[in-house]
Amino acid sequence: MKSIGSSVFGFYALFFGFILLSCQSKTEQKEDIAQAKTGSFGDQGDGTYINPILNADYPDSDIEQVGDTYYMITSKQHMSPGMPILKSKDMVNWTNVGHVFDSLSWAPEYNWDRMNGYSFGVWAGDLAYHEGLWYCYQIDYQHGLMVTTAKDIAGPWSKPIFMLPKSEVLDDPAVYWDKDTHKAYVIVNTAGKQKSPDNNIEGNENRIYEMSWDGTKILDEGKLVYTGMGAEAAKIYKIDGTWYIFLAQWTMGDRSTKPGVKNPKNDRKQIVLRSKESIYGPYEVKTVLEKGSVFNHRSASQGALMQAPDKSWWYMHQLIQNDTIPFQGRPQCLEPVNWVDGWPIIGIDEDNDGIGEPVKQHKKPIDGFPISAPSSDDDFSSSTLGFQWEWNHNPRNSHWSLTERSGWLRLRASEVLPNEKGYGPNINEWTNNDGSDSDFWRACNTLSQRIMGITTGTATAKFDISGMQPHQLAGFVRYGGVFNLLGVEVDENGKTHLFYMDGMVKKTKGPEISGNDLYVKTSNNGNQAIYEYSIDGENYSRFGPTFTIAFGKWTGDRLGFFSWNEKKNAGYIDVDWFTYDYDGPKAAK
Repeated sequence: MKSIGSSVFGFYALFFGFILLSCQSKTEQKEDIAQAKTGSFGDQGDGTYINPILNADYPDSDIEQVGDTYYMITSKQHMSPGMPILKSKDMVNWTNVGHVFDSLSWAPEYNWDRMNGYSFGVWAGDLAYHEGLWYCYQIDYQHGLMVTTAKDIAGPWSKPIFMLPKSEVLDDPAVYWDKDTHKAYVIVNTAGKQKSPDNNIEGNENRIYEMSWDGTKILDEGKLVYTGMGAEAAKIYKIDGTWYIFLAQWTMGDRSTKPGVKNPKNDRKQIVLRSKESIYGPYEVKTVLEKGSVFNHRSASQGALMQAPDKSWWYMHQLIQNDTIPFQGRPQCLEPVNWVDGWPIIGIDEDNDGIGEPVKQHKKPIDGFPISAPSSDDDFSSSTLGFQWEWNHNPRNSHWSLTERSGWLRLRASEVLPNEKGYGPNINEWTNNDGSDSDFWRACNTLSQRIMGITTGTATAKFDISGMQPHQLAGFVRYGGVFNLLGVEVDENGKTHLFYMDGMVKKTKGPEISGNDLYVKTSNNGNQAIYEYSIDGENYSRFGPTFTIAFGKWTGDRLGFFSWNEKKNAGYIDVDWFTYDYDGPKAAK
């Protein structure tokens, strides 16, 4: 319930201090007690923060406050588990809680034996807390509006209940329980799916439906409250008796492109509808946030309103992909909110036009809490997978383990899926075409986590390759819109060779690897990245070209592991540890 105030990452010289000490043993790593660090974004350790505070692929946020804690959900499309949950005490430092969806269980295209759900699955959702129960609403573009519930934010969450079919709705639900009238509502972008010929306004329709008080059933046919170009991502608030609906909407300065297509003349702005009469309106409309100068004119909108203990107001939102294409994904920014004549102006009005623009650095909303960040490093000593990791589609659970070899992640190789219709990515407006027919996109049990930041970063992993079998390929992957692999391949004679593969499946064969151990390191400077390898963990050699990391399939660049077999279900690779150093905040360890 959104009742604010009561419940609301020759190259070495370029990386300075970001090259990891990969020669450390796991024990030495555990004993390396470090202080919390800062960087080019997030908490600066001096009472201020630099946007984006979450400079990684955490898009489509919604935030609910319960007590003194703020809880955030963000979308992650076809990744499994789905809908990450984070928490914070100060709106700036966020840590992992878990995921709403343990798996994308409601449709077969998300399973390991199909991998046909790229860019779909979990889209923008709404998180709410009502009468002791957590609710998460989201719309799968291919299946409709659903809700899942939990007594504890960490789960377990219930099986999704479907409330409206895909034929009627597009995306981005938001709910509100009005205690004054004992009525519950959900607003949904229905786009043009129910549009009457009488509605001549260009753009998406947004409708409000009445729900049952338990938040699981739709009670009416809905009522249209607003139509606008690309209008979506609504949030409903009732503040001092006045209704506010926050919406993201496109301003088209150049109609030669669609909303969302790279074009500096177009802007996705945050608008607010305001009514003192009813949730259904009539509504006044005002733009309260637009792109400014600090993010190279990258659009800013879609998020959630929050209030601090001192009654100050704040807004969390994502940066959009309409101009500068975000290879790290869509990050989260925190803005102060100033109320002007009853309107929440977000950020700082840098051009004095009555509309806010994002800030780069600002005083923190709440002092006294330590620097923290989502998890990254892992020694795989737990019997459960860390919350930072997500699978490319639902995993084949019989083919991975944290317990078969204690302290190691084992990834067994499955045969790749057929290059046929119904398997792997479809080409559509949400996916990029390059390399989409390659084996990588149809190989199950690829495990990865987000990169952090856009300056520099270095990730290193240690592998044991002794369990690999002929025709198996395994190792390290970076991927988002494109993939780049560095790993080992076992040929039909049992010989193991290093290889690099780019996103168009061009493979470069490397030296024979005779031992059991392989260390892989990848470093990036901006969107330019390289791979290095070692057999002793001390002496690294570069292999493969400098390559470009990129956003695509609605996903920023990611770091992780792959393992597949071209002929049969055979072989495995073990991962001992993974470390990641980047130019941003990291908690003490």
